[in-house]
Amino acid sequence: MQTESAHPAEAGPDFITVEAGGERRRIAVRVREGAGPPVIWLGGFRSDMGATKAMAVDAWAKEAGRKLIRFDYSGHGASDGTFAEGTISAWLADAEAVIAICARERPIMIGSSMGGWIACLAARARRERGEPPPAGLVLIAPALDFTETLMWDRFPQEVRDTLLRDRVWHCPTDYAPEPDPISLDLIEDGRRHLMLDGPLDFGCPVHILQGLEDPDVPAAHAFRLVERLPKAGLVLTLIADGDHRLSRPQDIRRLVAAVAEMA
Repeated sequence: MQTESAHPAEAGPDFITVEAGGERRRIAVRVREGAGPPVIWLGGFRSDMGATKAMAVDAWAKEAGRKLIRFDYSGHGASDGTFAEGTISAWLADAEAVIAICARERPIMIGSSMGGWIACLAARARRERGEPPPAGLVLIAPALDFTETLMWDRFPQEVRDTLLRDRVWHCPTDYAPEPDPISLDLIEDGRRHLMLDGPLDFGCPVHILQGLEDPDVPAAHAFRLVERLPKAGLVLTLIADGDHRLSRPQDIRRLVAAVAEMA
């Protein structure tokens, strides 16, 4: 459920303080001021706001004069915390705090992989609180429910046994030189946020971009989300030779076009 590796470091970000679960943590944020509904980048598992796609959207926002907000979840990038201790609840709290502080208008949320799940959870929470829905969602290989359907359900019994015994399993990955620490807390907390068992309506347009050669979030997973969304305002773009990263120049152009159209 990861995205591309980090972009070389930029000048230091700003920070906001998030209080959740009796703890305080500093979350790194970058805000590019501009006009129109604010666009918010929600990155993927172990990615950060300097990743290729995030920087491409930032370049578009600069040229178009649009407001763009990027941030690092706790345990990611320049934010406080340890990745191995992160959960969907914590990363959702980070995202909602950034949105509340930095986006006073209805936001356009771009969610990449795990960020797609976080974006959908944040959108649903807005409706449940009686707040105006987002202005739109752009979801790149959205990995809703991935801790259960793309991790736990796929794990062989020996991996499950390791998690139940040690509460962590170090998963080899093609996206980083060191393995991903997958915690039992992440798996168990993810079960509190499962979304794909019933209909979904976020009250806004949704554009999904999905590679058919994605080994991490297969196209069937995106189709399952499509089946649960209202058809009005829903666009699904399939890239026949696209992988999970969707970071090639042609993929970036499709992403920027989708965001520009939503904006």
